[in-house]
Amino acid sequence: MANLNHLFGQFQEEIALSSSKKSRMITSRDALRERIRKYFKDNHPEYLPKFFIQGSYKMGSAIRTKDDICDLDDGIYFFRSPDVSATTLQGWVWDAVNGYTATAPEHRKKCIRKVFAGDYEIDFPVYYKIDGQHYRIAVKNEGWEDSDPKAVVKWFNSKKDMAGMLIRIVRDLKAWCDYKRNKMPSGLAMTVLATNALDRIVVNTREDITLADILSEIQKTLKTDFRCTVPAVPFDNLFENYSPERRQNFMDHLDAFLQDARAALRETNELKASKLYRKHLGERFPLGEDKNESSSANAALIAGIGSAKPYADA
Repeated sequence: MANLNHLFGQFQEEIALSSSKKSRMITSRDALRERIRKYFKDNHPEYLPKFFIQGSYKMGSAIRTKDDICDLDDGIYFFRSPDVSATTLQGWVWDAVNGYTATAPEHRKKCIRKVFAGDYEIDFPVYYKIDGQHYRIAVKNEGWEDSDPKAVVKWFNSKKDMAGMLIRIVRDLKAWCDYKRNKMPSGLAMTVLATNALDRIVVNTREDITLADILSEIQKTLKTDFRCTVPAVPFDNLFENYSPERRQNFMDHLDAFLQDARAALRETNELKASKLYRKHLGERFPLGEDKNESSSANAALIAGIGSAKPYADA
């Protein structure tokens, strides 16, 4: 069995946000926050915006896509009951950030998106909260929905292992979905699926082994009940509106990835094993050397393939 843990380490470096990109994003975020504060102070002083970075950036699981794009979710919170529609309040945020770059902001369903072409995107979802109620997010042309992204971050942080394996696995799965695209699940969906699966395995120090175990647990769960419930208000099912075709597309990709991940664990040649992962993670996953590992040293692991527990105990 070829040990590809070092290749997964290189892959993590390849998909991670570079320090320079992070620096540019934070500089843009700070400048946009100031524009938003000034806009509301000058035009709607009764609304005082507060900010909270959320989503994958906050959880540490953000990745660069194969197009070298990444995103940052910067929630805008108002602690008062709005006297205007959700769409209007979103529109005020659009007005505030418009003009910062030559590219106009996008007024999307649940956020205002500022695009920095070819580099990154900053999303501004808008919320309000009053005492005794849940956080509520603005939804374009629909109104307000209960939503608590802070609770999702808290839930994820409570599940993380000390070695950081969960974060790495989530990044792997997000990179897989980005590479395959074609309406694959969202990053949030893969985060929830991976985190729930982690509770049912014993985490191995090898990323390739843990990834196979996680894929197996996700497949097992979804075959029983094809749903992905957000672990916070409003506890909605992220797969609720999947068509039969989209559902089958995901399950087919999942099965193919799992089969190749298992085959890679059986493969003694590092180069051949790495090529199996490249089918699902793309060319950013490094090629291994054309060398064979001793099969006797990994006999126990080979015997355990197909069950998460033997991997973890080996």
